Amino acid sequence: MKRNGSSKPGAVTVGNVTVKIYKRVRSTDNGQRTVFEVSDYSTGARRLRGFTDEGAAKREAERIARQLATGETTAATMRNSEAASYGRAIELLRPLGTSLELAVAHYVKACEILGGDSVIEAAKFYTLHRADKIERRTVKQTVAELITAREARGKSNRYVADLRARLNRFADGFAVDIGNVTGPDVQGWLDGLKVAPRTAKNFRSSINTLFSFAESHGYILKNGNPVSDTEEISTENDDAIEIYSPAEIIALLEAAPASFAPVIAIGAFAGLRTAEIERLEWSEIDLKGGHIEVKAKKAKTRSRRLVPILPNLQQWLASFIPQTGNVWKGTANALIDARAETTAMAGVEWKNNALRHSFISYRLAEIQSAAQVSLEAGNSPAMVFKNYREVVKPDAAKAWFAVAPEAAANIVPMAAIQ
Repeated sequence: MKRNGSSKPGAVTVGNVTVKIYKRVRSTDNGQRTVFEVSDYSTGARRLRGFTDEGAAKREAERIARQLATGETTAATMRNSEAASYGRAIELLRPLGTSLELAVAHYVKACEILGGDSVIEAAKFYTLHRADKIERRTVKQTVAELITAREARGKSNRYVADLRARLNRFADGFAVDIGNVTGPDVQGWLDGLKVAPRTAKNFRSSINTLFSFAESHGYILKNGNPVSDTEEISTENDDAIEIYSPAEIIALLEAAPASFAPVIAIGAFAGLRTAEIERLEWSEIDLKGGHIEVKAKKAKTRSRRLVPILPNLQQWLASFIPQTGNVWKGTANALIDARAETTAMAGVEWKNNALRHSFISYRLAEIQSAAQVSLEAGNSPAMVFKNYREVVKPDAAKAWFAVAPEAAANIVPMAAIQ
């Protein structure tokens, strides 16, 4: 299409604003046609808008002129402070090449969407979570990378095999990018498993490990682990107390990596809670004085207590002293990995809070004093007496607190103790 000529512009004037209309004749494949072009400066830059109907062109020119005239009237009545503010706004927008009118329109629309002035926070959130920054990986590719990474870290063959089996089964159900898997997707998959609650819980833990790995490598959005939106899986009755046998604790201690063995020993033979062990420092373990100090700020009950270091626990900890810093130096996720690796190697299932439950049960059977055990464990005497009084027998307690590094192979298994 070519311009073939134009006439002098017509114009529409409102107040001090004039908008010009050009009549042009253009050549087309079917001959010539007349168009009317309106000169539009409403966005700050000249733009020609074409119409085939002169009346439509005049109406548009009048609308633009009225809009610009309204702006000029407003500008003419501005106070000095308002004019200065307008000038600063124009200068701030200059590097973007955006008109003030367009910027304000966008701001107003953003506030409507957000329900208030949270534009900056929304921009920060968008920058942090924008999908175009995510590196695409399928679920199966991510599983393969995770397995390779765990093997490179020297994880046991049994642990890696268990992780591979669980996650490959999960990947078979999701032939998509891992960033597209949602919480309801994972929940639906877990709900469809025809397995015992303990097994389902282990699957959930493995899947959580997968998405934590994906998040740390930029394959899913930050804080976008869908497992956090799934239901916790209960594996026991709330009133049930699960404990380990001496044979089981021996297997766990022998299978545990060196970094995780003190966690098991302190939980089993001193009764500290997992969260308390994660906060515990080696400086708070006094082998010579024979006690572990659980400081008030690190205890669940916010009460300081001294827990005796029994002879077998002293032997388990002796090879680690002296050390500095935290007893457990890894993250909470690393603790879960160590736990899974240990149970897989030992062939012993992880029982929720069973290390602490075992200590309280065997300790109460050994010394027959709920008051003393409550002081050591940080529980009330009534709670200890109610929940642990008839869990184990004194002979079993003797076997439990005889579990020591050099004597472990001589301990009589719990099944043989009646």
